[in-house]
Amino acid sequence: MHRSKGAVAAALLTVLVLLPLAVAPVAAGDPQANAKAEHERIVKFWTAERLKSAKPRDFIKTADGKIQPAAGKPVKPPRGSTTVTGASWTGGGPVVNRTGKVYFELEGTYWVCSASAVSNTRAGYSLVLTAGHCAYDQKADRPSSNWMYMPSYDTQPILDCVRTQYGCWTAVGMVVHSGYADEPGFTTRATVHDFAIAIVGPGGHNMSQLEDLGTYGIAYPAISTNGSVHAFGYPAGAPYNGNDLSYCAGPVSNDPYNGGQTWGLECNMTGGSSGGPWLASFTTNGGGTLTSLNSYRYGGINKMFGPKFSTATTKLVVDTAGLDGTFYAVVGR
Repeated sequence: MHRSKGAVAAALLTVLVLLPLAVAPVAAGDPQANAKAEHERIVKFWTAERLKSAKPRDFIKTADGKIQPAAGKPVKPPRGSTTVTGASWTGGGPVVNRTGKVYFELEGTYWVCSASAVSNTRAGYSLVLTAGHCAYDQKADRPSSNWMYMPSYDTQPILDCVRTQYGCWTAVGMVVHSGYADEPGFTTRATVHDFAIAIVGPGGHNMSQLEDLGTYGIAYPAISTNGSVHAFGYPAGAPYNGNDLSYCAGPVSNDPYNGGQTWGLECNMTGGSSGGPWLASFTTNGGGTLTSLNSYRYGGINKMFGPKFSTATTKLVVDTAGLDGTFYAVVGR
């Protein structure tokens, strides 16, 4: 599905639509106490059994356009190449703390994806970037419930928030784009807008802000064709196990099957990596800006594809600064 430049511009000028977040209600009273109670409820909801049963929510397109769970197998790049098509990240640095796993529920099914912390000016809250399909149910037209973020998971990969390195943060709100939310499925337009921002309150072991662990800014256009990125995530499909922060690195190209509307990167990370960040100008000491994320793959092609970040993406971050309460928002309606 293709859109004209005028249609895109018009969509970006529309205002937010606020709707109630699909989470369990909390009693009236002190807002901070209620937020803490809801955070504790979600953390307790995710028992070790539920976390273990979560399925990777990643997509791979077949030649006939059907969607099936992603799967893959590491392929070594040619000798002397700087391209990394899927390997354990052993370089340490801030990216470990700024990237994590996401657990959520959609219509009674438990899912797992990846995500990263985003720079934020909203006092009292933190922002987490993930894929739209890791935050929103298109069929039900509502966000996922019991959404929980576990940063720095592979530092201490334990299915228990209390015993992980920093603990967990839970969503009080979700912001998605209508280009994803209003599509009937994982269409081309949905892949172009396959990003979401989760707004999380204080969390972790000490009810602290996620910014304490560091964040990345979003930039566009941070790369062009053949520009290099590092893509991170927690792939869980074989041969990966979901416990290890993994990465791909190399030049990006345009997706030839949708008129170049999304980026492609040589990469074989499997299910569970969706939502993980693509960082331009990446350095191990904390450099880098968010410019895309792991979104989808095609059958038989050793590439990961992701949306091209734009004003539509940055608008999701900017607009959260003026929102309050328990909600979700759809940009572009």
